[in-house]
Amino acid sequence: MAHYKRILLKLSGEALAGESGFGFDAHTINKTCEQIKRIAEMGVQIAVVVGGGNIWRGRSSGDMDRTTADYMGMLATAINSLAIKDSLEQLGVPVLVQSAIPMDVICDPFSKREAVKNLEQGRVVVFAAGTGSPFFSTDTTAALRAAEIGADAILSAKTVDGVYDSDPSVNKAAVKYNTITFKKILEDSLKVIDSTAASLCMENGIPIVVFSMKDPQNFIKAVSGEQVGTLVT
Repeated sequence: MAHYKRILLKLSGEALAGESGFGFDAHTINKTCEQIKRIAEMGVQIAVVVGGGNIWRGRSSGDMDRTTADYMGMLATAINSLAIKDSLEQLGVPVLVQSAIPMDVICDPFSKREAVKNLEQGRVVVFAAGTGSPFFSTDTTAALRAAEIGADAILSAKTVDGVYDSDPSVNKAAVKYNTITFKKILEDSLKVIDSTAASLCMENGIPIVVFSMKDPQNFIKAVSGEQVGTLVT
């Protein structure tokens, strides 16, 4: 039984690349979309924000202008959004892609009213191109869109299985939290989400469940309110 009525699912762009670390892994995308379908069949309204790190990492762009690099990242999220749309449609899931940057030929412009209407009609709504402005991450996009559509929670599917007190890929003794507050994340400068996203969620009372997308069952566990990954409140 679903614990949440309406969720925003934040997907890691890097995770869509599977083991290769770049581009698309069809098996990973299809498995992810199969879980989205299962959640939708539980009666949950689903919005999706996906990163673009499997295509473009703006922070690694050297001397490139930050604004240009960020816009390239937004285009990467649009590519990923269309890949998710195609996979969902092949599974028979109705889906709408909305972009914060006008791309009328390939997707609809962002509209809160249309997004909510489509969610209520049972469509998955994918938000592409970030906030439409540079200097904001897709974490912030997820927090902003979740607040706008009145989501009950953000489910953040990553390559790591929760929030740690330090980077587990560097520190093998890193300790994982089962629950943690946004205040603690901000005070300790934990990098699981950026500070702007954490502040937005804290101010709007939107919890985040951070979990690994490597185990497909984690999606169902998270939306069912079971203990999985880390709950941030």
